[in-house]
Amino acid sequence: MELIINIFSLLGSLALFLFGMKTMSEGLEKFAGDRLRSILAAMTKNRVMGVLTGILITALIQSSSATTVMVVSFVNAGLMTLAQSIGVIMGANIGTTVTAWIISAVGFKVNIAAFAIPMLAIGMPLIFSGNGHRKSIGEFIFGFSFLFMGLSFLQEAANAMNIGDMVAGMLAHVPQDSFFTILLFVVVGTVVTMIVQASAATMAITLMLFGMNIPGFGFEQAAALAMGQNIGTTITAFMASLTANTQARRAALAHMFFNVFGVVVFLIVFYPACHAVSWFVDNVMGGGNDLYKLSAFHTAFNVINTLLLIGFVRQIEALVCKVLPMKAQEEDYRLKFISGGLLSTAELSIMEAQKEIHSFGERCQRMFGFVPELLQMDDEVEFNKLYARIEKYENITDSMEMEIASYLNKVSEGRLSDASKSQIQKMLRQITELESIGDSVYNLGRTLNRHRMHCQEEFTAEQKQHMLTMMNLVDGALVEMMKRIDLPTTKAGVKTSLNIEHEINNYRTHLKNQNLHDVNAGLYSYQLGVFYVDFISECEKLGDYVMNVVQAGKGLNNDFGDRPRDGQG
Repeated sequence: MELIINIFSLLGSLALFLFGMKTMSEGLEKFAGDRLRSILAAMTKNRVMGVLTGILITALIQSSSATTVMVVSFVNAGLMTLAQSIGVIMGANIGTTVTAWIISAVGFKVNIAAFAIPMLAIGMPLIFSGNGHRKSIGEFIFGFSFLFMGLSFLQEAANAMNIGDMVAGMLAHVPQDSFFTILLFVVVGTVVTMIVQASAATMAITLMLFGMNIPGFGFEQAAALAMGQNIGTTITAFMASLTANTQARRAALAHMFFNVFGVVVFLIVFYPACHAVSWFVDNVMGGGNDLYKLSAFHTAFNVINTLLLIGFVRQIEALVCKVLPMKAQEEDYRLKFISGGLLSTAELSIMEAQKEIHSFGERCQRMFGFVPELLQMDDEVEFNKLYARIEKYENITDSMEMEIASYLNKVSEGRLSDASKSQIQKMLRQITELESIGDSVYNLGRTLNRHRMHCQEEFTAEQKQHMLTMMNLVDGALVEMMKRIDLPTTKAGVKTSLNIEHEINNYRTHLKNQNLHDVNAGLYSYQLGVFYVDFISECEKLGDYVMNVVQAGKGLNNDFGDRPRDGQG
């Protein structure tokens, strides 16, 4: 019974450590919000700055996995290029070594848990604060406390289980001086980190075991475990990229290639590297703490690997592009930027959704561009092909509305500022109106298809010219909409769109009146006039939906200003 309690105590301590790391990381991300994107954009203009950025962010949030998942998300959302992401990932690997140095310095020498509990008293009022920033700071303090409490309890549980004797017993059957043993420890480090999905946690365990002076588990074996952890930690970003686009999967693959390359290089010079690190710690740092040797090795591994590869970012980019080629029209049936919520911070997820809405608008604009071609197409086979393409696009717009709305609803479940809540409401309005644009474009195509099937008369040259003029006006409205769709909509911007819509309304009214006159004059049949007016009226409806998208960006009601309602134009 005691053994079972000790095992659960060990697992619970590890869970507390991981929960603390997650809470601390998310608290800092929420506090930083979209400023993280600004930092990344400003500091990744060249590869050296990208590396420094990766070091800084990872040292702050204490998780290379969180940084690399964030980077994969940014690449997925088009906020960062693949080349920029490679530099940040290199820096993240160096930044994560800060955790090992902190643990080496204070983790097992000072009863940090004794300081952690008073820190919870500081964090408690902040957690219940109504201010989002203060709440995030409180989460960070709680996470920090839980992390070191978990570390302290982990050591206690390990001592209670005599885990040192257990490990020594297992290692007694392993040849100590064999290079095969080193390879075995690399594999074990990889597998354990893949399971735990936190290299900092496995590094903490490795430092703890190393500090126990277990026979058969010396510096070299601990260093091999640490190298394996560098491979294992790539699985988190790789899993996050599985539902993302090709560029994001390439970023995750670059991370994996970078770490595997480093392990292979260090294995070639493994024993000399270990001796060099030991000499450095003993003679330059003054020795004193054997844990420093492992932390120094971990840092040397990542720094040297970065120095070796920082000049080959373009070549790494070319390699991963060759391994994962971009499929033609790959994104036709799926969203480009959002993929189920890769970002742990709601504020950053909103930016991904905004990119997707911009893509939605572009797709609607491209879909509308098929209609003038359809109007002037004489070949029946080609007409049917293009009409089928419009039908396909209409189905895609339906799916996009549902998927983006679902994503935004997930984001809204998180803690959001009032501004972000308002932004989500605007975005939900925008996608509803964009889907209506898709429906309206499909109705235009269907009107032309019904005319072809059920009317013997062709549209007159004058009618076709009027229809093309109307479509030019609508296209102008769509172009103006795309300028406003993901930028703060100014009053001047709304006025420009409003003027175009007035023009569409007035032209619709003029053409309807002209149609009555032309039918009465016998210029064409009443049936042809019906198809003609249906087409013109649908264009005017489409203009309304476009105007609604623009107004949604401004957060206005759909009856803004002196805008006439349908049927009043």
